Amino acid sequence: MTDRKDELAANLAKVEERIAAACAAAGRGRDEVTLIVVTKTYPASDVRILSELGVRHVAENRDQDAAPKAAECSDLPLTWHFVGQLQTNKVRSVAGYADVVQSVDRDRLVTALSREAVRAERELGCLIQVALDAGESARGERGGVAPGGIEELADLVAGAPGLRLDGLMTVAPLTGEYARRQQMAFERLMDLSTVLRRAHPAANMVSAGMSADLEEAVAAGATHVRVGTAVLGVRAGLG
Repeated sequence: MTDRKDELAANLAKVEERIAAACAAAGRGRDEVTLIVVTKTYPASDVRILSELGVRHVAENRDQDAAPKAAECSDLPLTWHFVGQLQTNKVRSVAGYADVVQSVDRDRLVTALSREAVRAERELGCLIQVALDAGESARGERGGVAPGGIEELADLVAGAPGLRLDGLMTVAPLTGEYARRQQMAFERLMDLSTVLRRAHPAANMVSAGMSADLEEAVAAGATHVRVGTAVLGVRAGLG
Protein backbone atom coordinates (compact mmCIF):
# COMPACT_ATOMS: atom_id res chain seq x y z
CA MET A 1 0.00 0.00 0.00
CA THR A 2 2.92 2.31 0.73
CA ASP A 3 4.21 1.78 -2.81
CA ARG A 4 0.78 2.65 -4.23
CA LYS A 5 0.55 5.75 -2.06
CA ASP A 6 3.99 6.87 -3.23
CA GLU A 7 2.96 6.25 -6.85
CA LEU A 8 -0.25 8.24 -6.53
CA ALA A 9 1.50 11.04 -4.65
CA ALA A 10 4.10 11.35 -7.41
CA ASN A 11 1.43 11.32 -10.12
CA LEU A 12 -0.66 13.91 -8.29
CA ALA A 13 2.37 16.15 -7.94
CA LYS A 14 3.02 15.99 -11.71
CA VAL A 15 -0.62 16.81 -12.48
CA GLU A 16 -0.54 19.66 -9.97
CA GLU A 17 2.55 21.05 -11.71
CA ARG A 18 0.77 20.89 -15.06
CA ILE A 19 -2.31 22.67 -13.75
CA ALA A 20 -0.25 25.32 -12.00
CA ALA A 21 1.83 25.94 -15.13
CA ALA A 22 -1.30 26.14 -17.30
CA CYS A 23 -2.89 28.61 -14.88
CA ALA A 24 0.26 30.75 -14.89
CA ALA A 25 0.42 30.71 -18.69
CA ALA A 26 -3.23 31.79 -18.88
CA GLY A 27 -2.83 34.50 -16.25
CA ARG A 28 -5.19 32.68 -13.90
CA GLY A 29 -4.86 31.93 -10.21
CA ARG A 30 -4.31 28.28 -9.30
CA ASP A 31 -7.36 28.48 -7.04
CA GLU A 32 -9.55 29.08 -10.09
CA VAL A 33 -9.24 25.44 -11.24
CA THR A 34 -10.50 22.41 -9.29
CA LEU A 35 -9.01 18.97 -9.94
CA ILE A 36 -11.50 16.09 -10.12
CA VAL A 37 -9.82 12.69 -10.08
CA VAL A 38 -11.71 10.15 -12.18
CA THR A 39 -11.48 6.91 -10.18
CA LYS A 40 -13.46 4.61 -12.49
CA THR A 41 -12.21 0.97 -12.59
CA TYR A 42 -9.98 1.62 -9.57
CA PRO A 43 -10.74 0.27 -6.08
CA ALA A 44 -12.01 2.07 -3.00
CA SER A 45 -8.55 1.66 -1.50
CA ASP A 46 -7.19 4.07 -4.12
CA VAL A 47 -9.96 6.55 -3.33
CA ARG A 48 -8.99 6.37 0.33
CA ILE A 49 -5.33 7.03 -0.51
CA LEU A 50 -6.29 9.96 -2.72
CA SER A 51 -8.29 11.43 0.14
CA GLU A 52 -5.27 11.08 2.43
CA LEU A 53 -3.25 12.95 -0.20
CA GLY A 54 -5.66 15.86 -0.18
CA VAL A 55 -7.98 15.08 -3.11
CA ARG A 56 -11.49 16.33 -2.40
CA HIS A 57 -13.31 15.67 -5.70
CA VAL A 58 -13.65 12.24 -7.34
CA ALA A 59 -15.68 11.09 -10.34
CA GLU A 60 -17.24 7.87 -11.55
CA ASN A 61 -19.04 6.94 -14.76
CA ARG A 62 -20.77 3.61 -13.99
CA ASP A 63 -23.28 3.28 -11.18
CA GLN A 64 -22.64 -0.44 -10.61
CA ASP A 65 -19.03 0.39 -9.75
CA ALA A 66 -19.61 3.76 -8.12
CA ALA A 67 -22.39 2.89 -5.67
CA PRO A 68 -20.48 0.31 -3.58
CA LYS A 69 -17.29 2.40 -3.78
CA ALA A 70 -19.06 5.52 -2.54
CA ALA A 71 -20.65 3.52 0.28
CA GLU A 72 -17.27 2.12 1.34
CA CYS A 73 -15.80 5.63 1.33
CA SER A 74 -18.75 7.44 2.89
CA ASP A 75 -16.65 8.51 5.87
CA LEU A 76 -14.29 10.54 3.68
CA PRO A 77 -14.62 14.31 3.04
CA LEU A 78 -15.25 13.87 -0.68
CA THR A 79 -17.49 15.41 -3.31
CA TRP A 80 -18.67 12.70 -5.71
CA HIS A 81 -19.27 13.55 -9.36
CA PHE A 82 -21.14 11.27 -11.76
CA VAL A 83 -19.77 11.85 -15.27
CA GLY A 84 -21.08 8.96 -17.37
CA GLN A 85 -24.15 8.62 -19.54
CA LEU A 86 -26.95 8.02 -17.07
CA GLN A 87 -29.97 5.81 -17.70
CA THR A 88 -33.13 6.71 -15.83
CA ASN A 89 -33.29 3.28 -14.14
CA LYS A 90 -29.99 4.10 -12.37
CA VAL A 91 -31.07 7.54 -11.15
CA ARG A 92 -32.37 6.42 -7.75
CA SER A 93 -29.02 4.84 -6.90
CA VAL A 94 -26.94 7.72 -8.24
CA ALA A 95 -29.04 10.29 -6.39
CA GLY A 96 -28.10 8.53 -3.16
CA TYR A 97 -24.37 9.28 -3.34
CA ALA A 98 -23.56 11.73 -6.13
CA ASP A 99 -23.19 15.36 -5.16
CA VAL A 100 -22.96 16.53 -8.77
CA VAL A 101 -24.27 14.89 -11.95
CA GLN A 102 -22.23 16.25 -14.86
CA SER A 103 -24.04 14.41 -17.65
CA VAL A 104 -27.54 15.91 -17.70
CA ASP A 105 -28.64 15.93 -21.33
CA ARG A 106 -32.39 15.32 -21.65
CA ASP A 107 -35.73 16.22 -20.13
CA ARG A 108 -36.57 12.74 -18.84
CA LEU A 109 -33.32 12.61 -16.90
CA VAL A 110 -34.05 15.95 -15.25
CA THR A 111 -37.49 14.74 -14.18
CA ALA A 112 -36.08 11.51 -12.77
CA LEU A 113 -33.22 13.24 -10.95
CA SER A 114 -35.60 15.75 -9.40
CA ARG A 115 -37.95 13.03 -8.19
CA GLU A 116 -35.18 10.98 -6.59
CA ALA A 117 -33.40 13.99 -5.09
CA VAL A 118 -36.61 15.03 -3.37
CA ARG A 119 -37.23 11.46 -2.20
CA ALA A 120 -33.71 11.27 -0.75
CA GLU A 121 -34.00 14.77 0.73
CA ARG A 122 -30.83 15.83 -1.05
CA GLU A 123 -29.85 18.65 -3.41
CA LEU A 124 -28.03 17.51 -6.53
CA GLY A 125 -25.79 19.81 -8.49
CA CYS A 126 -26.34 19.41 -12.25
CA LEU A 127 -24.19 20.25 -15.24
CA ILE A 128 -25.66 20.31 -18.72
CA GLN A 129 -23.48 18.06 -20.88
CA VAL A 130 -22.91 19.82 -24.19
CA ALA A 131 -22.28 17.79 -27.35
CA LEU A 132 -20.06 19.83 -29.65
CA ASP A 133 -20.17 17.06 -32.26
CA ALA A 134 -23.94 17.38 -32.63
CA GLY A 135 -26.08 19.53 -34.86
CA GLU A 136 -28.29 22.17 -33.32
CA SER A 137 -30.93 19.64 -32.27
CA ALA A 138 -29.14 16.28 -32.28
CA ARG A 139 -27.34 14.34 -29.55
CA GLY A 140 -23.64 13.63 -29.45
CA GLU A 141 -21.97 10.26 -29.93
CA ARG A 142 -20.95 10.22 -26.27
CA GLY A 143 -24.11 11.82 -24.93
CA GLY A 144 -24.84 15.47 -24.46
CA VAL A 145 -27.30 17.98 -25.79
CA ALA A 146 -26.58 20.16 -28.81
CA PRO A 147 -25.78 23.81 -28.10
CA GLY A 148 -29.23 24.81 -29.29
CA GLY A 149 -30.84 22.74 -26.52
CA ILE A 150 -28.94 24.20 -23.57
CA GLU A 151 -31.31 27.05 -22.71
CA GLU A 152 -34.46 24.94 -22.48
CA LEU A 153 -32.77 22.17 -20.50
CA ALA A 154 -31.07 24.64 -18.15
CA ASP A 155 -34.38 26.33 -17.39
CA LEU A 156 -35.89 22.93 -16.63
CA VAL A 157 -33.08 22.03 -14.21
CA ALA A 158 -33.22 25.45 -12.53
CA GLY A 159 -36.93 25.05 -11.86
CA ALA A 160 -36.81 21.43 -10.71
CA PRO A 161 -37.17 20.65 -6.98
CA GLY A 162 -34.06 19.09 -5.46
CA LEU A 163 -31.77 20.16 -8.30
CA ARG A 164 -29.25 23.00 -8.59
CA LEU A 165 -28.00 24.23 -11.95
CA ASP A 166 -24.22 24.47 -11.62
CA GLY A 167 -23.04 24.97 -15.21
CA LEU A 168 -21.81 23.12 -18.28
CA MET A 169 -19.64 20.11 -19.12
CA THR A 170 -18.22 18.74 -22.34
CA VAL A 171 -15.96 15.97 -23.63
CA ALA A 172 -13.62 16.93 -26.45
CA PRO A 173 -15.41 15.56 -29.55
CA LEU A 174 -13.92 12.85 -31.75
CA THR A 175 -15.83 13.91 -34.85
CA GLY A 176 -17.13 17.10 -36.42
CA GLU A 177 -15.57 20.53 -36.72
CA TYR A 178 -13.93 20.38 -33.28
CA ALA A 179 -12.30 16.95 -33.65
CA ARG A 180 -8.64 17.14 -32.57
CA ARG A 181 -9.15 20.86 -31.93
CA GLN A 182 -9.59 20.76 -28.17
CA GLN A 183 -8.69 24.39 -27.57
CA MET A 184 -11.39 25.58 -29.96
CA ALA A 185 -13.89 23.14 -28.46
CA PHE A 186 -13.29 24.37 -24.93
CA GLU A 187 -13.41 28.02 -26.04
CA ARG A 188 -16.77 27.30 -27.61
CA LEU A 189 -17.95 25.82 -24.31
CA MET A 190 -16.83 28.98 -22.52
CA ASP A 191 -18.84 31.09 -24.97
CA LEU A 192 -21.89 28.95 -24.23
CA SER A 193 -21.23 29.35 -20.50
CA THR A 194 -21.21 33.12 -20.88
CA VAL A 195 -24.63 32.98 -22.53
CA LEU A 196 -25.97 30.60 -19.85
CA ARG A 197 -24.80 32.86 -17.01
CA ARG A 198 -26.80 35.77 -18.36
CA ALA A 199 -29.95 33.90 -17.37
CA HIS A 200 -28.45 31.83 -14.53
CA PRO A 201 -25.58 33.80 -12.94
CA ALA A 202 -24.77 31.13 -10.35
CA ALA A 203 -24.26 28.43 -13.01
CA ASN A 204 -20.59 29.27 -13.39
CA MET A 205 -18.99 25.82 -13.32
CA VAL A 206 -17.30 24.73 -16.55
CA SER A 207 -16.03 21.14 -16.55
CA ALA A 208 -13.69 20.37 -19.45
CA GLY A 209 -10.36 18.74 -20.11
CA MET A 210 -8.89 15.40 -19.15
CA SER A 211 -5.41 13.91 -18.80
CA ALA A 212 -4.36 14.63 -22.39
CA ASP A 213 -5.83 18.11 -22.79
CA LEU A 214 -6.13 19.74 -19.39
CA GLU A 215 -3.82 22.58 -20.47
CA GLU A 216 -6.13 23.53 -23.32
CA ALA A 217 -9.11 23.47 -20.95
CA VAL A 218 -7.38 25.71 -18.40
CA ALA A 219 -6.31 28.11 -21.16
CA ALA A 220 -9.92 28.35 -22.35
CA GLY A 221 -11.20 29.10 -18.84
CA ALA A 222 -12.45 25.79 -17.43
CA THR A 223 -13.15 25.81 -13.70
CA HIS A 224 -12.86 22.03 -13.29
CA VAL A 225 -10.68 19.43 -15.02
CA ARG A 226 -11.37 15.67 -14.89
CA VAL A 227 -8.13 13.69 -14.70
CA GLY A 228 -7.93 9.92 -14.42
CA THR A 229 -5.06 8.20 -16.22
CA ALA A 230 -2.44 10.82 -15.34
CA VAL A 231 -3.13 10.25 -11.65
CA LEU A 232 -4.10 6.57 -11.39
CA GLY A 233 -2.31 5.04 -14.35
CA VAL A 234 -3.45 3.34 -17.54
CA ARG A 235 -6.62 1.37 -16.91
CA ALA A 236 -6.70 -2.38 -17.55
CA GLY A 237 -10.31 -2.23 -18.71
CA LEU A 238 -12.33 0.77 -19.75
CA GLY A 239 -16.03 0.87 -18.99
